[in-house]
Amino acid sequence: MHTAAFAQRDSIVLAPVTVVGFAPERFMAGLKIQRIDSATLQQFRFQNISDLLAFHTPLAFKNYGPSQLNTVSFRGTSAQHTAVLWNGLNINQPNLGQTDFSTLPVAGFDRLSVQYGSSASVVGTDAVGGSILLESSSLQPVGLKVLLGRRQGSFGNQQTQAGASYGTHIKETLRLSGKTLYYDGRMNNRYPYAQRQGYFVEPANAEQRGLVQDLTLAGRKGRQLSAHLWFTDNKSTIAPENPDARQLTRTQSRRAMLQYQTNTWTWRTAWTRDLIDFGGGDYQTMEHTGTDRFLTRLEKELEFPLGTSGARLNLRVGGEVAHYRTQVDGYTEPIITENRADLFVLSRWQIIPRWLVSATVRQAFVTRFSPPLTPSLGTEYRLIDQSAYKLTAKGSLGRSYRVPTLNERYWKTLGNPDIRPESGFNKEVGLETTWQPTKEQQIIASLTAYHNRVDDWTYWNPDRNYRVENLQLVIARGLEALMQWQATQAPWKTGATLGYALNRSSQERVYNAYATDEVGKQLVYVPLHQGTLSTYVQRGSSRLTAQVRGVTRSFYTFDNSRYLPGYVLANLLAESTWQRGHWQANVQAQVNNIFDILYLNVKRNAMPGRSFSLNLLLIYNSESK
Repeated sequence: MHTAAFAQRDSIVLAPVTVVGFAPERFMAGLKIQRIDSATLQQFRFQNISDLLAFHTPLAFKNYGPSQLNTVSFRGTSAQHTAVLWNGLNINQPNLGQTDFSTLPVAGFDRLSVQYGSSASVVGTDAVGGSILLESSSLQPVGLKVLLGRRQGSFGNQQTQAGASYGTHIKETLRLSGKTLYYDGRMNNRYPYAQRQGYFVEPANAEQRGLVQDLTLAGRKGRQLSAHLWFTDNKSTIAPENPDARQLTRTQSRRAMLQYQTNTWTWRTAWTRDLIDFGGGDYQTMEHTGTDRFLTRLEKELEFPLGTSGARLNLRVGGEVAHYRTQVDGYTEPIITENRADLFVLSRWQIIPRWLVSATVRQAFVTRFSPPLTPSLGTEYRLIDQSAYKLTAKGSLGRSYRVPTLNERYWKTLGNPDIRPESGFNKEVGLETTWQPTKEQQIIASLTAYHNRVDDWTYWNPDRNYRVENLQLVIARGLEALMQWQATQAPWKTGATLGYALNRSSQERVYNAYATDEVGKQLVYVPLHQGTLSTYVQRGSSRLTAQVRGVTRSFYTFDNSRYLPGYVLANLLAESTWQRGHWQANVQAQVNNIFDILYLNVKRNAMPGRSFSLNLLLIYNSESK
């Protein structure tokens, strides 16, 4: 199974295809896209998405501690510059403008893609540094598959999963399928130590529960009706044994989507409810945040053959309207409502089999705001197209924008109703190659250079009592390399994926007389260098995987005078699968931080040392023999 893939590897296609759903990657020519394979998703199904991405991508994570807030930095941008899409719906928390990755379990979705660089013209607001694309399978195989999973780990941590996938033909031309999954995790974090090498280990625990439900009814001529639900309930408590110092954060999300599509039309309507409750001490006084969002989207895809050479033009045109309603204790008004809309045109032009061009444009409309027109242009050209070796050059230019969060606009005293939308301009070029030296081996590699300018970057200014302002121009530039090797020599399989990223991200505008020593300095919590290595060896149904992640120091002061030391983490996973009749059992043993390395989180507290876990997954498949 591939650990990673690259953008538009299937873009050189002569025959027209039927589009099922909306795959935004089709209109992202020139951008780097990394797809995580199903074997890796299976390995991490009992963990959250940040655990997976940390060891398979060059993304930087801002971790507040075990079982606490964990956000991402794409290419030197902030957590609010990442769009997280679930079946095409941006699920960033509207008040904060970001997603806590510790609350997204890998088991909650079926496919995961990581898109680097600005894609605001395709997916909308927040996609300044990159996008995380989560998708549910549209159709399940015919039959019944039931699963029961359990993870037992060090420090009293545990998780249980139970679910089923099912599919049947109601009649010859009508098929019903679905998936149901319930998960329940308890991170008790009962550490046998209060300090590690003189650094305090902050006590915290968490509970995570969720329900995922997907249903699809598929008929003739590409007609398909699907419904998707994802309910989550997460509670995180800091210092739970100290009644005076403890803090509780509870976040709940209700996500519901209904979608109908034909070969050319797609209609989608969705509702989300995000709830946050925060309090400390005896929890008698809790701060409450509640936000509802109602969304409807309509799209149509058109295809135009151009001449007899196989060239064709695909257009996807559409619009989206959304209504927000929020109630927050600390806002200027008890209830605030807001309307948003987007109009977009996405194009994909296969000029010749070797050459692909995408041009897109989006215009957003927001109550009392004027986001900029957001165009983009990307291209890919196959320089070498041989059976054993392929080399593709790519490049893209794109505007981006970010609508200010509800907190930034409506928070009492610190909010700013006159805050401007952020505006960015992203440029990148790259090379991708696939080489198959023998029938048993394959090498895939990419090299990408980028430059991303973000103007009107919002900043909670400490010189103004942390009132939010448009005070910064930030420029992020860097280099990313990724190489994957695989070999098969029955009954053995082996492979390795090596990644490296150079992220130079700095503020380039002086916003007051006291900030001159911050100009040109690396942004906080963005390491300059990062690297990952994942390698495995497999015989039959047994597999041994080693994962390594290394980062250089990251600064936590704007003048770069203080920093968190760099570190190298290593994990080891051993797994085996047994099949008998309709039953399958998968057992996985995992060692995290195998060398017991000391590393610190955002609060300058020590993260846990070496830990162990044992996973068991039982599957009953009615179609197995």
